[in-house]
Amino acid sequence: MAARYAAIDVGTNSVLLLVAERDARGKWQPVLERAEITRLGKGVDQSKRLAPEAIETTVKCLEGYAKEAREAGAAKIVTSATSAARDASNGREFLDAAKARAGLDIEIIAGAEEARLSYASAHADFGGEVPLIVLDIGGGSTEFIYGTAAGEVQFRHSFDVGSVRMTERFGGDANAVRKHLRQTFAALPKPPAAARLVGVAGTVTTVLSVSRAIEPYDATKVHGAVMSRDEVHSISQKLLMLDLESRKKLPGLQPKRADVIPAGAMILEESMDAVNARDLTVSDRGLRWGLLADRFKEA
Repeated sequence: MAARYAAIDVGTNSVLLLVAERDARGKWQPVLERAEITRLGKGVDQSKRLAPEAIETTVKCLEGYAKEAREAGAAKIVTSATSAARDASNGREFLDAAKARAGLDIEIIAGAEEARLSYASAHADFGGEVPLIVLDIGGGSTEFIYGTAAGEVQFRHSFDVGSVRMTERFGGDANAVRKHLRQTFAALPKPPAAARLVGVAGTVTTVLSVSRAIEPYDATKVHGAVMSRDEVHSISQKLLMLDLESRKKLPGLQPKRADVIPAGAMILEESMDAVNARDLTVSDRGLRWGLLADRFKEA
């Protein structure tokens, strides 16, 4: 059996696990993947602290992931935490608990590093022909990365807007969310000519899954799929019109994501407008794939 390694991405809204091994061509192939919504960043935008129940839920998830990864034969596990852990004044409490109970040393990834790793993941699958713009919408932040066809990153920036953060800050006020996003994204430089927009992470894959009623989730129908600007607008409007209980019943939508997905869809819509993109290529692979490839490139 080929050597196996694992990467865990602890985000503001969800925690993702990847266990993978290299094939004969040296390409990483998934052996085990998991995704769980723990909402680590609940309330962080206002309190600047991780809630005790959010820490407990997330650490419990990490205990399970670490056990599964080791049972699957992972020789090493790399774990990263992003927006919520960066912003919280008590982030150390979470890191210590994860170390004590799951045996995991968590790296706090800076926004620029998060952007670089997400770009590397997208370029591995979709780069080489035209410049890429990689869009990573998380619970607490959204990253834009511009790069050349050859893979050289030219611009990267992490904005403090995410599906959880916007929901908590503005509630159901869609106009306020859109106004804030347009003001925020106005800082973006002009995108590369003829660039391809690639969207990664759970918000993007969820918008596609809901739009096309992909139930149960099927990565083969998601990874590489293309959504038009009109399709994104249509599903964004639908999500805004439905109440919470109705959204929870939508095929393709995890019920735990139902409260924040309208804000996430608006971020996606406004992001496409900000870079003048008529369509979006969806990636089922994000930070965890970039982290795995980067940290274990010599393995």
